[in-house]
Amino acid sequence: MTDSNLPQGRDSLTDDLLWRGLIQDSTGLDELRDLLGAGQATFYVGFDPTAPSLHVGHLMQVLTARRLQLAGHRPLLLVGGATGQIGDPKESAERTLNSPEVVAGWVERIREQLSPFVTYTGENAAQLVNNLDWTGEMSVVEFLRDVGKHFPVNKMLAREVVRARLETGISFTEFSYQLLQANDFFELHRRHGCQLQYGGSDQWGNITAGVDYVRRRGAGPVQAFTTPLVTKSDGTKFGKSESGAIWLDPQMTSPYAFYQFWVNADDRDVSRYLRYFSFRSREELEELEKATAERPQARLAQRALAEELTTLVHGERETAQAVAASQALFGRGSLDELAPETLRAALTEAGLVRLDALPDVAGLLKESGLVPSMKEARRVIAEGGAYVNNTRISEVDATVSADDLLHGRYLVLRRGKRSFAGVELRG
Repeated sequence: MTDSNLPQGRDSLTDDLLWRGLIQDSTGLDELRDLLGAGQATFYVGFDPTAPSLHVGHLMQVLTARRLQLAGHRPLLLVGGATGQIGDPKESAERTLNSPEVVAGWVERIREQLSPFVTYTGENAAQLVNNLDWTGEMSVVEFLRDVGKHFPVNKMLAREVVRARLETGISFTEFSYQLLQANDFFELHRRHGCQLQYGGSDQWGNITAGVDYVRRRGAGPVQAFTTPLVTKSDGTKFGKSESGAIWLDPQMTSPYAFYQFWVNADDRDVSRYLRYFSFRSREELEELEKATAERPQARLAQRALAEELTTLVHGERETAQAVAASQALFGRGSLDELAPETLRAALTEAGLVRLDALPDVAGLLKESGLVPSMKEARRVIAEGGAYVNNTRISEVDATVSADDLLHGRYLVLRRGKRSFAGVELRG
């Protein structure tokens, strides 16, 4: 799996990663250039199953794996069936441990989610691996003798997250997480010739412990780098919306909500997100940044990013539906062409009320929360600012019937140009 649109040449991949801001820390840029420029390298990145789905915060690692494979390198995508049962230490408190059965179920779901982003055929075919395959068969004595003896406790205590927990307490379970992750690098190097690990910058301590452990075991040399943690300029957490986390699973976050998350990206953030996540060339991104600066109201960068990532995660059909919904809800397309699940997802994001019966239009405006009172609803109608299914309502006592319901159960209400809500008739 390679892509001729990607940078070519010995130094170009590392330089492109740097330009995109995808390298925060590394064991050495010259060494990384040598490794990535000398031919096919085998690399790994890990995902712990701490939930039934990956979320947009994981896209940095997922898409970097895709980027490296497109450049000719071989991915090992590790889903932590072992480390997911332990949990990397948090600064705030001890993690809640999930049962092995729950973790095993999440492992399979996440393995399926990772599959569309890489290819499993060709000279640099990706491979899914599970660290439970080698960790689960080790006895406690083997783990302490073969792994534990290579880790000075004073260095482990120096890790920032461990220091933060010393006063409140940290269990030996979480304290030992670093050993498990380090052993993963050694085992993947031994079994698959893995030469490179990368992960988020919060994993730098674990990652360098793995590099050091491989060296202590007489193997290597191996290299590592970290990607930056994705942040928002307004201080809010990346990957969160008003309705919660943005998941890759379409049952947990609809493709429409996923698309809207990117469309609504802050102007201050979108150029950075494009460099992180888009597979457009440097020249294309610079042209897009320039066009966006000239016409910020058009949100060209946000729409380009939303369409590219929604297509990668959910496919072309769902992306087309999301685009159509975002246009139709504001009167720039046909509501009749939207699939019922897309329409419901869009209305849920806007605010969907469920009613047992349909009042008149003024009552619908009030029940939906678009206006605070019946008096205000009638005023909005009289002034020509009320719409039902994109049709302007001009009579203050106008009513709707079952024939007006989209897919037999939905109404789209709009006040003015940009405020809209949904009604679902129970049945």
